[in-house]
Amino acid sequence: MLLLTCPNCGVAADETELAPGGEAHLTRRGPGSDDASFESYLFHRRNPRGVHFERWRHAHGCGKWFHAARDTVTLEVYGTYPAQCAAPPREILDRIAAKHPGFDWEGGA
Repeated sequence: MLLLTCPNCGVAADETELAPGGEAHLTRRGPGSDDASFESYLFHRRNPRGVHFERWRHAHGCGKWFHAARDTVTLEVYGTYPAQCAAPPREILDRIAAKHPGFDWEGGA
């Protein structure tokens, strides 16, 4: 079972209390963007085996969105942080690098 701590209200919630929101740190494209950029935004997503950054909403709690860094293979959670962060906090990246030497977050890992 996946357990994530909401950074907004501090509650440790299992996945039944949360709503997934897909990949985190995407550059949103909309009206005025060219077709290729809009297509990329709508359809092209990473689906890694390993470290992944995701959006979650504490649906049955405070209702706020947040980001989580976790391993898609082991379900190990490296940390959660507010959705307003443009990049994962340094302490989470350090935690990931300790488990995965050579890991490099490229602005959308």
